[in-house]
Amino acid sequence: MFSYLVFAVLCASCMAKPALVHYSYSRAVGGGSGTSFSTDGEGRITAVRVWEISNAYITGIQLRYDYIWSARVGRTYGTVNELKLFDEEVIVQISGKFHSNYIYQLIFVTSRGRTLIVGQPAQSSFNFYPAHPDAELRLLSGRYNGNGITSLGAHWGVVFMDQNSNSTKGGSE
Repeated sequence: MFSYLVFAVLCASCMAKPALVHYSYSRAVGGGSGTSFSTDGEGRITAVRVWEISNAYITGIQLRYDYIWSARVGRTYGTVNELKLFDEEVIVQISGKFHSNYIYQLIFVTSRGRTLIVGQPAQSSFNFYPAHPDAELRLLSGRYNGNGITSLGAHWGVVFMDQNSNSTKGGSE
């Protein structure tokens, strides 16, 4: 009798829809000198700020999670460029240019096809995108020094919760 009970519980747990987590990492590009960083925040990314030196390289990056800006990475020297996302809009691709010393260009692409293009189209190209089609940008990591961003990687994620609860996207647990 006990074995039937264990079997029934096992079958019931197999039939329950588990919360699925899809996570991927776009490996960092660039030289990698300086201090390491990782952006963080609660909720979805709702805006991006990028600072650049005209005709040169990216000096700083900042992400807004829901309504709170993360700590700035790098420095605020140069021109600031900003992209505010619409409701339910997410970042689905990051491209750009890099060299052994700095990130020279960043192109953020959203789920609505909008872009933020910052920096100079010079040096080697990179293209970051999630491995899962429903994933979105969750955080950036890399390195920076006193002048600018020296390397950059992207972390993508999506969490599907049970349909009986509120659907939550954006976790990378």
